Amino acid sequence: MSEASNASIFPGVPPQAPQFPPSLLGWLCRALLRLSGWRVAGALPDVPKLVIIGAPHSSNWDGIWALAFKVALRLDIHFIIKHDYTKGALGPLVRGLGGIGIDRKAAHDVVTQMRQQFAARDKLWLGITPEGTRKKVKKWKSGFWHIARAANVPVQLLYFHYPDKTIGLGPLIELSDDLDDDMARIREYYVPFQGRNRGTV
Repeated sequence: MSEASNASIFPGVPPQAPQFPPSLLGWLCRALLRLSGWRVAGALPDVPKLVIIGAPHSSNWDGIWALAFKVALRLDIHFIIKHDYTKGALGPLVRGLGGIGIDRKAAHDVVTQMRQQFAARDKLWLGITPEGTRKKVKKWKSGFWHIARAANVPVQLLYFHYPDKTIGLGPLIELSDDLDDDMARIREYYVPFQGRNRGTV
């Protein structure tokens, strides 16, 4: 599937999307992306809160390119990480990159903790890889679905398509109360796309 003709290096960022201030690192990421030939296809949604999922996740490079675009566009996209990593000497860096510390031993579970995070913030975009690994899996993890449902926010589909060097933004999905049906239609959307080492089927 070719998306290159409909893609741009830096799409417009809508007003409700969470952003952080300009920085030298953002300028460096823009320069890197220009030299690398990567593009973004599709439009960023104009909503203050969502869960964004990315697939196929088949390489560590996925995170590098996604982070480069996040910084280049100044998108304040967060991710879940063990709370220990948000403390100590590296804590400020991890939090600055978007890490939200989660205590997996706490009395309340990850879904509850993330629902509280969404409720406490005016804006929050949370990024999750539903495959949960770089290896091919038959069944995706449903944590993103439960978090989005609990927080009452939509799910933005994002794909990696390495043949065109494209990171694509698909539809913004409003979830139903049927987990299996939602997962099936989301998985179907990703069928055409090819990651660095594999697709999703």
